[in-house]
Amino acid sequence: MRATYSDGTDRDVTNLALFMSNNDPTATIDKQGLVTSGDRGAAFMLARFNVYSVTAQVLVIPAQLKYERPNLAETNYIDTLVDENLHKLRILPSGICTDEEFVRRAFIDIAGVYPEAKDMRAFLADANPNKRAALVDSLLERKEFTELWVMKWAELLQIRSGIAGNNNQPPFYKNALLYYNWLSERIGKNIPINEIVVELLAATGGTVSNPAVNFYQTELDQLKLTENVAQVFMGMRIQCAQCHNHPFDRWTMDDYYGFKAFFSQIGRKPTDDPAEVIIYNSKGGESRHFLTQAVMKPKFLGGDTPEIKAGEDRRKVLAEWMASPRNPFFARNVSNIIWSHFNGVGVVEPVDDVRVSNPPSNPALIAALAEHLTEYKYDMRKFVRDICTSQTYQRSTKVNETNAGDKRNFSHAQFRRVRSEVLLDAISQITDTPNKFQGLPLGARAVQIADGAVSNYFLTTFGRAKRESVCSCEVKMEPTLSQALHLMNGDAVNDRIKQGRVVAKMIQEKKNDREIVEDLFLRVFGRMPNDKEWTNVQQAITEDPTARQNVLEDLFWALLNSKEFYFNH
Repeated sequence: MRATYSDGTDRDVTNLALFMSNNDPTATIDKQGLVTSGDRGAAFMLARFNVYSVTAQVLVIPAQLKYERPNLAETNYIDTLVDENLHKLRILPSGICTDEEFVRRAFIDIAGVYPEAKDMRAFLADANPNKRAALVDSLLERKEFTELWVMKWAELLQIRSGIAGNNNQPPFYKNALLYYNWLSERIGKNIPINEIVVELLAATGGTVSNPAVNFYQTELDQLKLTENVAQVFMGMRIQCAQCHNHPFDRWTMDDYYGFKAFFSQIGRKPTDDPAEVIIYNSKGGESRHFLTQAVMKPKFLGGDTPEIKAGEDRRKVLAEWMASPRNPFFARNVSNIIWSHFNGVGVVEPVDDVRVSNPPSNPALIAALAEHLTEYKYDMRKFVRDICTSQTYQRSTKVNETNAGDKRNFSHAQFRRVRSEVLLDAISQITDTPNKFQGLPLGARAVQIADGAVSNYFLTTFGRAKRESVCSCEVKMEPTLSQALHLMNGDAVNDRIKQGRVVAKMIQEKKNDREIVEDLFLRVFGRMPNDKEWTNVQQAITEDPTARQNVLEDLFWALLNSKEFYFNH
């Protein structure tokens, strides 16, 4: 590795450079920059010297591989770009999922609800060849679609009572509710997210009279606020550049403190109402470099240094740039967040860790997603329709020999544990037992909880975000032993089966065994029972007809404790 200097000289800096791979199982790199191949797949090699970093992609394909490119159906640009990437890797994608799998997957992903038995029966009986696209369209118009994305943005914006990390701050639930309702109203009206972000970053006024300014009460520390804005809206973790140049990215301390300068003149003053604080442009205050103490001019992250007049609100200048085409990172970040929700993994993963040393698995795909989201003027529904009608989204979770180890190239659907709020709502729906949460009426959904500080044992056990940080890692999606034990032994399932009396009601309605078993399978799994399952249930009832209700309720319990229930697939 050679470095060229400003005076025209160059030297070998291999021994002074850092080399690393983002995928060691596929390709490793040693201290001299020698790459050794491993498992099939793609890896990016990073070479860093001083503050400069470059990457190069390495594709690893088995030797003497017999391969013929398949002729695949493609719905839109997503399929074209995904399939082209799979072809480079010589990976054969999985087939398309069944109708039952698609309905369940689409309901959970788009609306955050499980399909009811009548939904499944209607879809399976529909002869329309375009019924999958029609289902997507119908789900996008449901209020549950809006509620799901209000929840996701409420996590990113840390909507909760109290200030994160400040135990002395009174827990103003009123402010959290007003902030949440403001966000809900904006998303409900299909206001584009770029316009919402402009409102947030430029917000002034009282935290009660103008709820958007609560954005600046969520985090009072200017350093953390700077980092949060970069991470939430651009997907970048710039924390390392606070006290040294980022070791694995392009960001320097000059970049960090130049970006911080946009927030150095935020003013706050109290009012007679303890819940209301006025946020305003103080027109004074500077960002000083941590080491040199030099006053830093406001500078867009990865962009220009704008001309700002004395007294002009710097946040408005930042807001106009942040969500505009001049900022290439915003559209990429938002499109990647949405993509990750529907596919279980981002094109950049984690979604909020965009850096030179963590490049996208498919650069052409993320560029196209950002381009289309911008072209659609951030119309969420139009963009989600592209994703959910693609062949890529509709692929089966069943793998083949070539794609069994693939986790980043979208050659097959991922098994994904259903997130806590959706899962609790599903249990409530399926067992006919309404939930009660603080500040909400009986029967409200967990997805609708406004305050991140409000939770219960189930939501905590299954990883609901506390909204104490902006990190995507706050939402826990990994299955744990405590979750399984809670479903088996806690009140989440067994008590609800008794309280909801789903089986008892069907028996009272004179439904026969087959009808009840089919209804339970459709409710919980979104499919009919197979022959073996039906035979086992029938045999159990035949052995003791007097225990019919107990047998059917035991079946109900077993289905709700199955991985097939709490995983999306």
